[in-house]
Amino acid sequence: MIAPLTSLISRLRLKQLRLLIALDDHGSLHKAAEYVAITQPGATSALNEIESAFGTRLFTRTSQGLEANDLGRCVIRYARLIHSDMAHLREELIGILQGQGGRIAVGAVMGAVPLLVSSLARLREAQPELAVEVVEDTSARLLGLIDQGRLDLALCRTSVSQRPQAYDCLPLAPEALQLVANPLHPLAAAASLTLDELQHYNWVVYPANMPMRLVLEREFSEAGLEFPRFAIETASTFTTLMLLQQDRQLVAMMPKAVAESASGMGVVPLALTLRSRSEPFWLVSRHNTPLSAPARLLTEALQAGVGSVDDA
Repeated sequence: MIAPLTSLISRLRLKQLRLLIALDDHGSLHKAAEYVAITQPGATSALNEIESAFGTRLFTRTSQGLEANDLGRCVIRYARLIHSDMAHLREELIGILQGQGGRIAVGAVMGAVPLLVSSLARLREAQPELAVEVVEDTSARLLGLIDQGRLDLALCRTSVSQRPQAYDCLPLAPEALQLVANPLHPLAAAASLTLDELQHYNWVVYPANMPMRLVLEREFSEAGLEFPRFAIETASTFTTLMLLQQDRQLVAMMPKAVAESASGMGVVPLALTLRSRSEPFWLVSRHNTPLSAPARLLTEALQAGVGSVDDA
């Protein structure tokens, strides 16, 4: 039986977790002991203490050395996360002591990436020693990272969550949408288009139940058309762009800001104005959790960026 959390917290030490990572990297207790600067008997004793703390074997002993079992691989994965978090903690402490720098982890859905990138550029001009981690993903996954404390902020939508009250949200911007294709698509040069003219081409679409997918489904439904069959589903900006570059028959929908940023990457807008807009994205953080100094600065930069777009 796996030990209770209170027991794990009281018995495990950071140096033991470092030994687990070294065992995974080197596959040998002797080499791992050398790496963490302890004797081999000390490493053997530490590993026994670790397995005793968890209440289960984490490694299989073989003639070739030690090999992590399924439970061991799980523990090692979290040991690496804890080690990484400690490194990030140190970066933030140094930044606070120096009165500048620090670290921030921020996520964004595809349509928010241009705003985030421009805001980060302004922020890093003022804070050049700031360390930044950027994650692009779906709203659901970004909210999960917010829940886990892996992200300080996310530019996404909380409507996909069953617990929207768990977040503090600031409105940022509505999201205009654009249909795009390869410049050599048969309809790329058309002066005007209707959705039924595009229906039978191949499509790249967002996965089911994502806000952007729901918008496109609504467009087809309101036009009395069947949604494209056998579409390629992806939430990845890079994958979408690569597919469009490769296949002259493909059509995709993406945020207009992204389409404009990708104008030099082998995609062009199609002459069809969508009636629907995607749900606005928000600046999301954990409810009632104070923001770090870098997170507050990024919030200000994002709000200034939205204002400059509105003024334009």
